[in-house]
Amino acid sequence: MRTITSDRLLLRPWRDDDADFLLDLESRWEVVRFLGAHPATMSSREDALASIGRRRAVDHPIHGIWAVTTAADGRLVGNLLLKPIPRSVGEPGGGPGEVEIGWHLHPDAWGHGYATEAAAAALDDAFARGLTRVVAVTDPANHASQAVCRRLGMTHLGRTTRYYDAPHELFEKLPG
Repeated sequence: MRTITSDRLLLRPWRDDDADFLLDLESRWEVVRFLGAHPATMSSREDALASIGRRRAVDHPIHGIWAVTTAADGRLVGNLLLKPIPRSVGEPGGGPGEVEIGWHLHPDAWGHGYATEAAAAALDDAFARGLTRVVAVTDPANHASQAVCRRLGMTHLGRTTRYYDAPHELFEKLPG
């Protein structure tokens, strides 16, 4: 899987030696509370290693799940994904444009603009590779991620239950 760079960040494939960071990140309720329809904290290093394996398995010319690090010193700060988005049960299948972007960062990295910068770099890379549409879904109470979507220039399309079997605020970004 490729790496993506921005001014301050490097998005790179997850490695097994990132397991302690991932466990620390995803064992925090304040980080995972908005992830998925049934959020849960990670509880073991073995869970972290298994999760890293699943993240690395998304090896595609456009899609991926990256570890977000600072470019200057390689410090891990979070996770960014760009992958097909699962539809809710009973929803018709999506077309080729049904790709989502998402992020979650360690609380020590909040407030530095890293989520916006990492997502902007991934979007630029994906659009340069031919992707024509990206969506983001946020829990209705996740105002911080909604603000990131707006800073990215994403269009708010309203509330939907089309994805993840739960209500979300839906945003989209088109190239250009």
